[in-house]
Amino acid sequence: MLKLPEVLEEIDMSRAAFYRMRARGKAPRLVKLPNGHLRVRRSDLDAWWADCERAAA
Repeated sequence: MLKLPEVLEEIDMSRAAFYRMRARGKAPRLVKLPNGHLRVRRSDLDAWWADCERAAA
C-alpha cells in the first residue's frame, strides 16, 4: 500500500487538487488505517490510471 505523498508524486498532483478530485468521486480509492493515515492500494491506483487512459482515448 502506498502513502498519499507517494501517490501524489507518482501522479504529479498537489494535495489540494487530489482532494478536489476525491470530493467529485474521481480519485483512486483510499484506505483509512486505524491510526488515521491514508493509503492507496497499488492495484486501485493502477486501475484508476487505466480508467483515466480509457477516458482520454
